[in-house]
Amino acid sequence: ALIADFELSEGIYSRAKIEDSDSVCLWLGANVMLEYSCDEANELLKSNLENARASLEVLVGDLHFLRDQQTITQVTIARIFNWDVHQRRSKQSVMKET
Repeated sequence: ALIADFELSEGIYSRAKIEDSDSVCLWLGANVMLEYSCDEANELLKSNLENARASLEVLVGDLHFLRDQQTITQVTIARIFNWDVHQRRSKQSVMKET
């Protein structure tokens, strides 16, 4: 037998003694729980893990792209601001000369 601690709901935990079994129930979400054989459950969880890792790689790439875009945007804003300051100073110097 296996002693396991698990979460019943947010912040509420319980301890259970799990006897050897040929099947397990997996919570799939959206109030759906299905019973699988141990081999099927293992395959499903492995495929879900592979999919999650692949999604993580895509998300990390997207985050790098967004960071680059943020940097480019900040540099562009700074250049526009500096150009505007330069234009205003040029106008002021022209007005002072006249």
